[in-house]
Amino acid sequence: MTELGHVAWPPAPIRTERLVLREPEARDRAAVIELLASPEGGTYLGGPRPRDELEHAMPGAPRRRPGLFIVDLDGAMIGQITLTRETGHLRQAAGKAELGYLFLPQAWGRGYAAEACAAALDWFAGALPGEPVVLATQTANVRSMRLAAKLGFTEVERYEAYGAEQWFGLWSSATPSG
Repeated sequence: MTELGHVAWPPAPIRTERLVLREPEARDRAAVIELLASPEGGTYLGGPRPRDELEHAMPGAPRRRPGLFIVDLDGAMIGQITLTRETGHLRQAAGKAELGYLFLPQAWGRGYAAEACAAALDWFAGALPGEPVVLATQTANVRSMRLAAKLGFTEVERYEAYGAEQWFGLWSSATPSG
């Protein structure tokens, strides 16, 4: 896996009490399109993407790539988590692993994001011991700010970007998650 170092990809599915973190499959296509086209989900990410554009861009199964986990609840995709080496859109994160997450609105408020992200961070800590993980979110995204705190991210800085105040945090495996 080039994005995160010498980690075998894909890992075995990660199981939590209620969820499975796994690679994308063909059956996830409709849910991925719904996720990316969701007005609620896109609120703090520059808005939803047009459904027809997504349908055209993803004619088959969602693309598999190192660091992308589908969050599965009872055989259905409810969200996705990414752990990827920061590639330059955040100056503060250059060269570090970045956690990203996006869940279908109907999955919000049930603790699934915290459970799934904690499992992904635990996997990461086992695969790359001692490596920090960063997270950026808009301060207006109250749910994301609460999740970052629950996972053990500590604030490094706040800054203006994309027309809004952003929050930048750091997590290390020395800090327990979730």
